[in-house]
Amino acid sequence: MKLATYTVEGKTRTGIVTDNRIIDTGVDGTMIDLIRDWDTLKAPLEAKLEAGGGVPLSSVKLEAPVQRPGKIFAIGLNYADHIEESKMGTPERQVWFTKAQTSVNGPYDKIDIARGTVTADYEAELVAIVGTGGKHIGVDDAPAAIFGYCVGNDVTERMWQHAVPQWSLGKSFDTHAPMGPWIVTADELGDPHDLDIRCFVNDEKRQDSNTKHLVFNVWEQVEHLSVGMTLEPGDVLFTGTPGGIGAAMDPRQFLKSGDVVRCEIDKLGHIEGTMKDED
Repeated sequence: MKLATYTVEGKTRTGIVTDNRIIDTGVDGTMIDLIRDWDTLKAPLEAKLEAGGGVPLSSVKLEAPVQRPGKIFAIGLNYADHIEESKMGTPERQVWFTKAQTSVNGPYDKIDIARGTVTADYEAELVAIVGTGGKHIGVDDAPAAIFGYCVGNDVTERMWQHAVPQWSLGKSFDTHAPMGPWIVTADELGDPHDLDIRCFVNDEKRQDSNTKHLVFNVWEQVEHLSVGMTLEPGDVLFTGTPGGIGAAMDPRQFLKSGDVVRCEIDKLGHIEGTMKDED
């Protein structure tokens, strides 16, 4: 099932996406509420999907599927080609940082280039959305802890990222976590570790890889994070970006106002945002 958060006539709702249409779930609350109550809601939502109806997808505005995640974590240096271009060694342990809630952005919304900065960069990523979650989750149990997946762009302000050892500020500027366009539930997607992932800037292909090249796969990521914290419904995990970032090009190619960044992953769809100078 494909589940989206959308706004129509000033109201933000959750919906089921099918054949270029969206069917309102009828669920009061946010996507987090839907995920939390999924065991109860799955069957009636499947019946709604079977019945059809809804409105054209083009008549609504798609929002980030989870608009206010309790936690947003992202892993660095998790594709071999990205490690190589970054001129760093393969990490023995997973390298995690946080992104602020306020960095969340819609799948087709504009993306700010912050005042006084000239080093905004893109990072196409597979995003995992926590479902059941829990703590001390083993690798074998990790698949059951994930609700679904979407496309993300870990937009990064490189000047701020590398000014200090901790990356979180440089990763957390407003609008710098676009994601969507919807969540594909884990049971529909199947194994997330064989999906082609690409990023284009102004139609020029910059990143082109496959999630099978993750250094630490999604299950290992869930196991690692849940050692120290309880993963909760709707938490968001950015699982790493492949090689091809602008900072590694020669000469370096940072994003400028008017650039169009498109990130796409097979079976999940695409997101696309136009860069603009911050108001």
